[in-house]
Amino acid sequence: MIVETTDPITGNDVTDLENAPYVIDGDLKIYFESEESKAQFLAIEVENPAEDLPSGLDNPAPMGPGDFKRT
Repeated sequence: MIVETTDPITGNDVTDLENAPYVIDGDLKIYFESEESKAQFLAIEVENPAEDLPSGLDNPAPMGPGDFKRT
């Protein structure tokens, strides 16, 4: 497991790991200085490029010589 002891909201190092709040996301454990900074972190919405962008991610135009899949 990867452990991150820098609070991503405040940018400060967390030293009292036994009493600090944390979040586990897959193989990552993130420590926070306070419950408030943890709540701020959890409130950040994650963008999904496939759903959140106003246009598609596909480029249907031929990409140059040799791009036969789009002709």
